[in-house]
Order: sequence, then C-alpha cells, then structure tokens
Amino acid sequence: MIDCHMQMRSWVLVDQSGQVFDPSKTQKPADDDEVVKYRGRETMGKASTSSTTKDALALFSSLRSAYSATPITLKIIDLYVAFAVSTALIQVVYMAIVGSFPFNSFLSGVLSCTGTAVLAVCLRIQVNKENKEFKDLPPERAFADFVLCNLVLHLVIMNFLG
Repeated sequence: MIDCHMQMRSWVLVDQSGQVFDPSKTQKPADDDEVVKYRGRETMGKASTSSTTKDALALFSSLRSAYSATPITLKIIDLYVAFAVSTALIQVVYMAIVGSFPFNSFLSGVLSCTGTAVLAVCLRIQVNKENKEFKDLPPERAFADFVLCNLVLHLVIMNFLG
C-alpha cells in the first residue's frame, strides 16, 4: 500500500516500509491496483477503502448511538439551537446576495439569532442531568434564567435598531 505525505508543498509517496516510492522504477499495476495521476505522472496505489473512511463511519455510528440515549428535552433544545444558527446563516447569505443597506437591521437579526443560540446552549448545559456542576439547580430555575436573559438580549437588540 502506498501512502501520500505532504512535505514542503510537494507530495511524496511512501510505501509500507517507509521508503520513498519512485513510480518510474515500477511496472504497470496489477489487477487489484489502480493508477493515480498527479501532475501528469502515473503512480500506483491500492484500490481499497481507506482507514479514514472506516474511522469516520465508526465515529458517526457511535455518535448516533450515544445521541439516541439523550433525553427528549435536550433534543428539543438542540433543535432550537440548530434553528437559531440556520436562521443566522440564512440572514448572512441574504445579506451577501442582496446587500446590507440597513446594516444595523442585519446586525440586529444576526446577533439576535446568535445570542439566542448561545443562551439555549447554556440552558442545555444547565438542564442536562449528567452535568455535575448544576445538579442542585432545578430545571425551572434554568428555564427562568433563559427567559430573563432572552428578554434582556432582545431589549438591547430593539434599542440597537432605534
């Protein structure tokens, strides 16, 4: 198997023993090999699934199984955070396409979404039963803090709008 390593802004092919691979001294590839072209030259490499792909799939499956054990209240908060972040991204894309004539309105919208997402993440941290720092804090108190901070945030944003 041939590995590619980046050295000093140029690619160097290294075989399994750690020796630098010279494609000019090799024969044509066998049936299970594939030819890879780089800068007009052909190099040999095994046609197999990489370990990086396997690692990524294992990571995603472990994350999916761990997230399935997450309580429903935390999943709802995660959905709210995703909505707030996606709304901020939509506003940024809209500003990039159309323009930002009333710039304070654009800033208010994006900061409102971002601030709400940050406050929701703080709520998620406080409501999580596995978090030992906030085990004495009742969820009702955490939600009241979230509502109060959102109120203050949006009062500041309304003041910024003018």
